[in-house]
Amino acid sequence: MQDTTELGRLEGKVALVTGAGRGIGRAIAEQLAADGAKVVINDLGGALVGGGRDLGPAEAVASDIRAGGGEAVPNGGDVSNWEDARGMVAQAVDTFGRLDIVVNNAGVIRTGMSFNTSESDWDLVIAVHLKGTFAVSRFAGEYWRERAKQTGSPVDAAIVNTSSPNGLNGGSPGHVNYAAAKSAIATMTITMARELAPYGVRCNAIAPVAFTRMTEELWGSGAFVDDNREAFSPQAMAAVVGWLASPRAGDVNGQVIGINGRSCVLWESWHTVSSAQTTDERWTVEGFGSAAETLFAGRDRGIPS
Repeated sequence: MQDTTELGRLEGKVALVTGAGRGIGRAIAEQLAADGAKVVINDLGGALVGGGRDLGPAEAVASDIRAGGGEAVPNGGDVSNWEDARGMVAQAVDTFGRLDIVVNNAGVIRTGMSFNTSESDWDLVIAVHLKGTFAVSRFAGEYWRERAKQTGSPVDAAIVNTSSPNGLNGGSPGHVNYAAAKSAIATMTITMARELAPYGVRCNAIAPVAFTRMTEELWGSGAFVDDNREAFSPQAMAAVVGWLASPRAGDVNGQVIGINGRSCVLWESWHTVSSAQTTDERWTVEGFGSAAETLFAGRDRGIPS
């Protein structure tokens, strides 16, 4: 996906990347900067499970980008805080004069089965992943809508959200909050694509699988073996985001792209797979029982694989 012949294709663009202090977020910020974008590096600097606040990671990434000849500024805002989300969009515009790209990547993890997940664990994961993705996109969308109205023509802007296979495939036990948030982000991506398209804004999502601190407990097993480190590196994920944020993806909107090593897959939302009708005036318990034989005909009635 990475095309080194087109480095500089984001020259003049301004990007905001959340959760950009480490891992995939950092790689995305560095990719966009290498392609010529000026970047606002957002990272709360907390622990993987939430808690704590440290501007150090965001400052370090911004400093490294500047040392490499790029332009970047740190932001320590909390994406799940309405005013912080508004502020990071405003910072991009105030500092660099505009905003063209938003990558929503910030996230935390709190594992637990549905029957023993605490209210605070549920609230935190939903707040950072789902509300945080919405809040930043909401204020960016407001900015782009106003800009389109002022100029009388669509803007050329892009949002890239971060979903996860652990949500698109039904979710793994122990990750009910994370799976719910990531599934919702995929649906929200499609809705926002429909809402913002008239203003010239594209909204897509990635569902990455990579060596990061979020997957550290899996290292050494399955696909997470040393031979796959390059294919599953944060930089490999960032290359796809760099393409989605660029003019080369000008006709791509409302799509969810999975990145799994050397493979990319296209995910689609819920869709009907069978149907049944009642011959009665309305559904009854007995009537649906009969229709269910048609509805499930030839299909496994158990838990989806």
